[in-house]
Amino acid sequence: MPSLRDRIQQQVFRLNGLALNEFDLSQPPGDPGLYGPESVIWRVHGDFPSMLCGGISALLMQMLHPLALAGVWDHSTFRQDMMGRLRRTSQFIAVTTFGNHADAQTLIERVKRIHLQVSGTDTEGVPYAASDPALLTWVHVAETSRFLAAHLRYKNPCLSLAEQDRYYEEAARVAEALGATAVPKTVRDVNDYLLAMRPALRCDARTREVLTLLLNVPAPSWQARPAMSMMMMGGIELLPDWVQQQFGFHFSRSRRWFIQQRMRLLAVTLRWAIRRGAYQRAMERVGR
Repeated sequence: MPSLRDRIQQQVFRLNGLALNEFDLSQPPGDPGLYGPESVIWRVHGDFPSMLCGGISALLMQMLHPLALAGVWDHSTFRQDMMGRLRRTSQFIAVTTFGNHADAQTLIERVKRIHLQVSGTDTEGVPYAASDPALLTWVHVAETSRFLAAHLRYKNPCLSLAEQDRYYEEAARVAEALGATAVPKTVRDVNDYLLAMRPALRCDARTREVLTLLLNVPAPSWQARPAMSMMMMGGIELLPDWVQQQFGFHFSRSRRWFIQQRMRLLAVTLRWAIRRGAYQRAMERVGR
């Protein structure tokens, strides 16, 4: 019978992109991939609990952009298969961060081809295209800013400003490979960019439906449901205050403390259980 540790790890793998079993992050030996073990992005993306929390937060933030939301709404099955959508996103991040060169490039080219097929108009008749460089930049910045925020809160609050800047610079490589332009690459530039984007964002009925779907995404088992609910609240609480307000959330100081303490406890448990995550498999490949 599998140990408690193994059972938790199995539940986790059913949630993320490793469950797709399409790419082997442990092969071929010696290939450092796009970044390698000395990069900051390996450290930030290598912590599963903070990445899951940041990913939930990123998805909600991304959907505030009406054109980003329209593209997903019109051309994705996420309303019928939210878990599948999350797994595919997780796979892309894991392989482009930790995979070998060939696999990372394969996924980048695959996503670029998909983007070329995604276009239309939003609910107000404004045209969109998933390959639009400005839209790609928004999706990227919303995502990486939440990953870094989660890392600083739940993994390493002492990550220096220089290392945070390096993270944004490294992460921009994949965004630019997908076609994003004018990608901010420092903490200051990211903050300025988000401030400039605020007037273009809105929370409407579709955005709220995404929130409802996310909060009700099926758990891999009944045992995992409490942990998933905790993680969802952690992702919402991680959003900037002005984003929380758009969704209608307001957390008291005591409520924030309670959510963060539960998240830290969950993070400790998940780190104890996960021994064969993306980071560990990639470290195997490079001989560390």
